[in-house]
Amino acid sequence: MNRLFYPAVFHKAEEGGFWVTFPDIPECMTQGDNMQEAYKMAVDALGLSLTSMEAEKEEIPKASSLDNVDPEDGILVIVEFDMAE
Repeated sequence: MNRLFYPAVFHKAEEGGFWVTFPDIPECMTQGDNMQEAYKMAVDALGLSLTSMEAEKEEIPKASSLDNVDPEDGILVIVEFDMAE
């Protein structure tokens, strides 16, 4: 269970770039100037949130099924984080 996969929603920002939210981890948000940067930042933000939860002995939420995530006005993307790294 070292590799975890979570759905993320990439929203196009009005000023350009993307902002990213994680439906299963509401406090985890990030942004990037383009899709590649936003994805890299999403991996970092997800990793920070998950390792912080683990360090605080909080329960790590189970990732939602893609069928249960409403991307609203964004693009649904799966983000992976390896807890062993």
